[in-house]
Amino acid sequence: MPIARPTKFAHIVYRTRRFKEMIEWYKAVFGAHVQFQNPVLAFLTYDDEHHRLALADMATIQPDGAESDKHDAIGVDHVGYSLSSLGELLENYSQLKDSGISPYWCVHHGITVSMYYADPDGNQMEFQVDLFDSFEESSEFMKIGFEANPVGVEYEPDDMLESYRAGVPQTELLKFYANGEVSPIRGAIASMM
Repeated sequence: MPIARPTKFAHIVYRTRRFKEMIEWYKAVFGAHVQFQNPVLAFLTYDDEHHRLALADMATIQPDGAESDKHDAIGVDHVGYSLSSLGELLENYSQLKDSGISPYWCVHHGITVSMYYADPDGNQMEFQVDLFDSFEESSEFMKIGFEANPVGVEYEPDDMLESYRAGVPQTELLKFYANGEVSPIRGAIASMM
C-alpha cells in the first residue's frame, strides 16, 4: 500500500511571547476569529477548518524566559496535516514504523486523533483525522469541550491499530477520550515548561 498523503494542510501552531498582540494581528490580517482561548492557548480560524492556527503563550508557559528571539523558543511549533480516515492514519503509522519512523506523541484531542512526528532536523508535524463531520459541530466542540481538556488524552498506537484491524468500530476505539487523563504536552515545547 502506498504511504498516505495528506488530504489538506490543517493548521500551524506558533509559540509567542506576544500572545495578545499576535491574536489581534491574525484577526486583522487574516480576518480570523477566535474559536477557543484560555491564558495559555488560542485557536483561530478564517475559513471552514476548526482551527487554521494556534498560539501558545510562552510568557505563561515559561515566565522566566527572557530571550524572545531564542532559537526554538519562539516561532513555529508544528504544522498539521489532515488524513482522510482513522484507518488511513493507523495504517500510515504502521508503514512509517516499519521504516523506522515513529511518532513522539499520539493523542486524541477530542476534535482530532493525532500522531506527531519530528523530521531529522527536529521540525515537528502532526498527522490528524478530524472527528466531526461539519465545521459547525467542530466549532461547537471547541467552544464547549476544550475548556475541560484543551490538550487531549494519549493513546498507544499499536493497541489502537490492533483493535482497528480486528474490526472494532471507530466509536469504540475512541471512547477513551471521555474519561481519559489529560495528557502532558510532548515535543519541543515540553522542554521549555
